[in-house]
Amino acid sequence: MDRPPIVLASTSRYRRELLQRLQLEFEVLSPGVDEAPLKAESPRDTALRLAQAKACAIAMQRLGTVVIGSDQVAELDGVVLGKPLEHERAVEQLLRMQGREVLFHTAVAVAGPQGACVQADVVPTIVKMRSLPRRALEAYLRADQPYDCAGAAKIESLGIALVERVHSDDPTALIGLPLIRLTSMLAAAGVMVLPLA
Repeated sequence: MDRPPIVLASTSRYRRELLQRLQLEFEVLSPGVDEAPLKAESPRDTALRLAQAKACAIAMQRLGTVVIGSDQVAELDGVVLGKPLEHERAVEQLLRMQGREVLFHTAVAVAGPQGACVQADVVPTIVKMRSLPRRALEAYLRADQPYDCAGAAKIESLGIALVERVHSDDPTALIGLPLIRLTSMLAAAGVMVLPLA
């Protein structure tokens, strides 16, 4: 039986690179979803709602496809750490995170071929950051340029040197797309990553 076409509802290069690990053919489309959090919405709920909204937005346009949506929200003491986008904001984020635990909520949603969001989940990751001098943080930012990453660090790159430990059920969740959870969701939507027979 042929696999239904797969669409990644994201323009994130990190999610695209992660999905490529599954060696599936897929198309990338921008979902055009407003990513602003709602008033009194928890960081976890924001990530979950946005992942579902992204998947559903594309699924309603592309019936007969399996659409993957994902979103990640970083939280420190109940406050969302967004993408810094510029150097000084990145320095501020890294200084605030020194020696602290940061909670990353990575949500994934899969809309099935019928155009309905049938599955969604959040995979949490707790990251304990090292305490480092400002000059080390500045050197990191100049080298890695992680301004498009929540929390101003790329753990898949030099940012690993900022981290003391990571706790998660899925090592890919922190990068932006929890592949372990996703493979189960894809199977339920009729997409087997590996042939069973």
